[in-house]
Amino acid sequence: MSTRDYIEKDYYAALGVSKNATSADVKKAYRKLAQQHHPDRNKGDATAEEKFKEVSEAYSVLSDDAKRKEYDEARRLFGSGRLRSTPSGDGGSSSTFDFGDLLGGAGAGGGLGDLFGGLFGGAGRRTSQPRRGADITSEVTLDFAEAVEGATVPLRMTTPGSCPTCHGSGAKPGTVPRVCPVCSGTGITSKNVGGFSLADPCRECRGTGRLIDDPCPTCGGEGQVTTERIINVRIPAGVADGQRIRLKGKGAAGDRGGPSGDLTVLVHVRPHPLFGRRDDHLTLSVPVTFPEAALGATVSVPTLNGPSVSLKIPPGTTTGRTFRVKGRGVPRKDGTRGDLLVTMEVAVPPQLSDDAKAALEAYAAATADDDPRGHLTAEGRP
Repeated sequence: MSTRDYIEKDYYAALGVSKNATSADVKKAYRKLAQQHHPDRNKGDATAEEKFKEVSEAYSVLSDDAKRKEYDEARRLFGSGRLRSTPSGDGGSSSTFDFGDLLGGAGAGGGLGDLFGGLFGGAGRRTSQPRRGADITSEVTLDFAEAVEGATVPLRMTTPGSCPTCHGSGAKPGTVPRVCPVCSGTGITSKNVGGFSLADPCRECRGTGRLIDDPCPTCGGEGQVTTERIINVRIPAGVADGQRIRLKGKGAAGDRGGPSGDLTVLVHVRPHPLFGRRDDHLTLSVPVTFPEAALGATVSVPTLNGPSVSLKIPPGTTTGRTFRVKGRGVPRKDGTRGDLLVTMEVAVPPQLSDDAKAALEAYAAATADDDPRGHLTAEGRP
């Protein structure tokens, strides 16, 4: 039976039962219809003979729990199972839906044909072909300065790798695997059950399509061994906390000569006691005294990875005012840098000496007519 026939036929309708029918209901319906249409009771009746074959075919699938599950899943994936047809030139209809294309034809490179190859008896992919290695995810924690300027960090990884003795073939050095004679190297064997074909992994070669007469003494014929390796990973400048860096070909080794997978590094960044970050800019809060803010001053400001810079504070500087130091921020891809954003914070001393207290009291008396909250009172009037 073809794949198309398998999906098109409604075995439940053939037996006259619902999709939720129990095994007992299926068996009862089959017995009734089989007796009614048995060839011995309908000699020479071609219609009855065809009906008998139909119910027998339906029963062979629905009476087996595994086959019934596969049948239900196939019909669920492809709707009702009825192919869309369009009128043909002779007044009939012709199918416009090609299950060969959908399930992976001769030239297909995978798709659903690989997925349902075992169900519908297709050959599927040759499992003996080279396979790409698995992708691996690792994590690294950097200091704030390392994340800004970039760093090379060692990563210790334990992954399956190609056997160094047999180089992934699984065979003892000096020997080579041979093609499995049972499956002819496909890794799959087929058998006819109930009018259609089912495919299973070849038991002789365990689905690999190859037989190894002299296994490699190091890996036992697997072609891979668990290895511990240390790789140096370059973290680019300007990486942010939570960013993922993908390194092609640094993952697990491929099987049977296939390419290695990729390595994805999740970056964590430790906070800095002084500096923060806003996109490509660094941020810094600098305390200043009231006289410095009121009268103006030049203050020394630290940078992340360089000497301090002198920053001139103009008279009348208020808390929260931010000044920009050009080119002292995070490196960009184009070779330029962001800026250092310096925010002023007027520091209030927790304790005052007698002289300082007397000076502030004198200042308060001298500025008694200056009300910084006057605009609040004015706006609050009706």
